[in-house]
Order: sequence, then C-alpha cells, then structure tokens
Amino acid sequence: MTLLGRLHKWAESNALAFISGVLIVVSVGGLAQILPLLVTPPGTSRPPLQAPYSAAELAGRAVYIRESCALCHSQQIRPLLAEVRRYGAPSAPEEFIYDRPFLWGSKRTGPDLARVGGKFSDAWHLLHLRDPRAVAPNSIMPAYPWLESRFVNPGAVQTEMLWQRRFGAPYSDEDIAGAARAVSGMNEAEALTAYLQSLGRGRGEKAQ
Repeated sequence: MTLLGRLHKWAESNALAFISGVLIVVSVGGLAQILPLLVTPPGTSRPPLQAPYSAAELAGRAVYIRESCALCHSQQIRPLLAEVRRYGAPSAPEEFIYDRPFLWGSKRTGPDLARVGGKFSDAWHLLHLRDPRAVAPNSIMPAYPWLESRFVNPGAVQTEMLWQRRFGAPYSDEDIAGAARAVSGMNEAEALTAYLQSLGRGRGEKAQ
C-alpha cells in the first residue's frame, strides 16, 4: 500500500483526525471565498445601491426562480481578474439588499448574469428566450416559448410586494396599488426580460 493509501486509511479510522482535516480544508476554502471580497481590485467600479424591484422586475424574478435559471446561471462576480475581465465589476453586498431569496447560484453552465442588464436589447432577450440558437448558435440553453403565452398574475405580484415589504423593502401603498396596472397584459417573457435588464444597473430611486 502506498504512503497516500496508508494515510487515507489512517484518517478514516481516526475520527478526530478526519474531522480536523475536514475543518482545515473547509476553512481554507472559506477563506479563499471571503478574503478577496475584502479588497476591491484597482480600476473597478461598483454599481450604486439597488432600489427595490419594480412590479415587472419582481414578476420576472418569480419566473426566473420558477424556471430554475439559477441552476445554470450565477449572479455573483468574484473579485478575480479573469471574472472581472469577462463579466464586469465584482459583486458588492449592497447589490443584494432586496434579494429574497438570493440567486447567487453555484454553477455556470451559462454565463454569469450579474451585469447582463443593458448588454442586449429587449428584442434580443425575447428572441433568446424563444429560440436561444437564433442569437447564440452554440448555446445549449433550452427554449422557453411558452413564456410568451403565459401572462403575469397581477395579484401574485402585489402579494409578493407585501411580503417583501414585511422584510424591509420600501414599497409604499401606492407602489403596491399600482402594481396591477404596471403588469396588466404583460406576458412572462416580457417580465423576465425586465428582470434581466435590471441586473447590475441599479433601478432608480423608487419602485414603479
């Protein structure tokens, strides 16, 4: 048996050593994730503090969650040179102040979306959702044509805004009352596009 094999067998038979080893590895991994966040790379700028999502953006976010988009797309840019060059400025904690639940993701089958807002037009996003290969020939993303025939439920958006307000989102009674009008007749593809266009751009001073 090799030295590595003997060491492995010893660790498995010694609970204290095994637990200590796991704690060391997890600690090192955790520090590797946390320490870079304490230093902003030079030459990068962070987006302004986000305002709460508008009614349309909140409806689109619900579609994003329902369709499990976070399984293939992350929304967190680490302060590593390769990521900053590809995706943009590193993510900052204040960007997620109104995100419940967080949608950071842990896998990038598709690109990170933290700075996708404004990168493409609304028409591009709508076509991409209907037929990804029409705008990205090598894409492996599934198509979502049914989103165009499903419409946003205004009552669900108002309920979500009420719940978000209970957790600190500064929605006024007027914001909530006007949500139904804001999403009336909007299909889910349009709502999801509104949400994607908000990512990384800030959302003004007040929800619409």
